[in-house]
Amino acid sequence: MTATTPQISVAELRTLFLFESLGEAELAWTAERADIRVFDADVVVFSEGQPAESLYVLLEGGLLLTKHADGEDVVINDTTHRGSYSGATRAYATGAPEEYPTTMRTTRPSRFLRLAADDFTTLVKEQCPMAVHLLDGLYEGVRATESALRQREHLVQLGHLSANLAHELNNPAAAAVRATEQLRGRMGAMRHKLALLADSGLSPELVGRLVRTQDAAVERSLKARPDLTALEESDLEDAIAERLEEVGVDQVQAYDLAPVFAAAGMDAQWVDDVVEQVDSGLEWSAAFGWLRYTLETETLMSEIEEASTRISSLVGAVKQYSHLDQAQHQDLDVKPGLESTLVMLARKLTGIRVQREYTAALPAVPGYPAELNQVWTNLIDNAADAMTRDGVPCGVLTLRTRADADAVFVEVSDDGPGVPEDVRDRLFDPFVTTKPAGAGSGLGLENARRIVERRHGGSLSYTTGPEGTTFCVRLPLHRSR
Repeated sequence: MTATTPQISVAELRTLFLFESLGEAELAWTAERADIRVFDADVVVFSEGQPAESLYVLLEGGLLLTKHADGEDVVINDTTHRGSYSGATRAYATGAPEEYPTTMRTTRPSRFLRLAADDFTTLVKEQCPMAVHLLDGLYEGVRATESALRQREHLVQLGHLSANLAHELNNPAAAAVRATEQLRGRMGAMRHKLALLADSGLSPELVGRLVRTQDAAVERSLKARPDLTALEESDLEDAIAERLEEVGVDQVQAYDLAPVFAAAGMDAQWVDDVVEQVDSGLEWSAAFGWLRYTLETETLMSEIEEASTRISSLVGAVKQYSHLDQAQHQDLDVKPGLESTLVMLARKLTGIRVQREYTAALPAVPGYPAELNQVWTNLIDNAADAMTRDGVPCGVLTLRTRADADAVFVEVSDDGPGVPEDVRDRLFDPFVTTKPAGAGSGLGLENARRIVERRHGGSLSYTTGPEGTTFCVRLPLHRSR
């Protein structure tokens, strides 16, 4: 039951420490505008997220302030102290919150003085104009500092990701350039060998047999072959070289050709097959030299294809990570975001084994994929730092996904030394970091938690110990509005 009683008297108002320094005129003004609200026990007076319309001051009874975090209601204050206040406590400030930051409920039958937010603002500004300006400046200064540091954190993170991406792109790009240069040389050599063959008076029929032999060699080189030991590889090269010598290839050239043919999956019997299939008194040094450049050309084209595919995959991962061409809010599968983040952080994860424990057929969750990728980046980056010993990354990074009827869970685990005990209770607070001075701003986890809780209605929690740390992100399948 809730009831409103007549206005509070000036005498009772004067007994509250919040108003005791006011003059008679101000007390009368306040008493005229305030009213008294009476509540039964266990009644919600106001809820977190509702418009902040009033200031409440406890006259008698008890109040409990809670804030929703990590999927539960955290107790902020539980008191019976007369004069305790809550509600629109910052109504007078520039850019004040428009919603109640907490939920207040009674713990016993209670009486409250209620003052409208606008009246409270007028009272404070008239009584304490300098204090209002000072508090405004302090509040705006803190907000500006946090904003600047968050922006710096994002820029630093972007710089690290850009460096990682540049490194990952450079390797296949350099491989493609190198293979292209070698391919140009091999093509020139092929033309030279073909000219030597032409000088020997090739007939159309013989050219046909050579081309069929060439096609067969290429097809054979594309097939998988068993891995050989170093000794087996050496024996195979020797057998090919000896057979090439026997058919008339110069010894030096034979031992130059043999490793190429062996690497392509050929053997001594293949040499005999070529001689039998072509069946002509060719200059065999030129013929096998031509086949050698054919096989090397195919190998180089495969290298270019692999490098180009790798570059395309990296570009695809960047698009997946940034979601530049997708809707800002959508139903999403968390696994592609985790995978694209691993690609972006691949350089930092060098030396760390990534173990995936993904649940099949994971349900989609409503969310902002680009923002969730910031969460994965912070958690994976922190895990990599935790597993870096003497500047060398080592250890096992485990990514797990699972779901229940209400939510999807993503866990990021490292096998590092654990979070130091002196910061465990403050780990999600702004500017708290376990990294060396200058290595982190202490806003990464705070930003991750804000994205998970405020933007997605979920929770971010962790467990830690000497065997490692696990962060768990809970994302609801259906967010209540």
